[in-house]
Amino acid sequence: MTLETWEMLSYIVTVIGLPVAIFAYLYEKKKERETAEDEVHQLLSDNYQDFLKTALEYPDLQLFSAEETPELAPDQRERMRIIFGVLVSIFERAYVLMFERRMSKDQSRRWIAWEDYMREWCQRDDFRNLLPELLVGEDPDFRKYIEKLAGKDSHNQNGI
Repeated sequence: MTLETWEMLSYIVTVIGLPVAIFAYLYEKKKERETAEDEVHQLLSDNYQDFLKTALEYPDLQLFSAEETPELAPDQRERMRIIFGVLVSIFERAYVLMFERRMSKDQSRRWIAWEDYMREWCQRDDFRNLLPELLVGEDPDFRKYIEKLAGKDSHNQNGI
């Protein structure tokens, strides 16, 4: 091969190969990021499922059938406060790890599911009444977010 042939091949690699390599690299990074986001979502969902199983272990608290459980004994109130504390912790982790002001379609789809969970629990008077206590020390942005959800849900069901 002549020097001209080598030069021509180097130009071809530069003009075609380099952009293709950059595109392939960026595509792989995007796929890795999406996979990581899916794994985070799955782990958080597993935590929420474990929470629901825990809540089911205490039918006397009526966590799934009432807006507020009436007439609880002190030990029942304490169990409820602990269960709600675990729930707020899961919601905060979801917020910190998944919420962004600008989300892709997939990120938004995953986040809406978490917002629905939060909105559902914020409809409970006893959960909403305990929020100030439960949110002490939590992420300030999360605190504002769930307080806004709870405030809106207590007055109308249209949400944020």
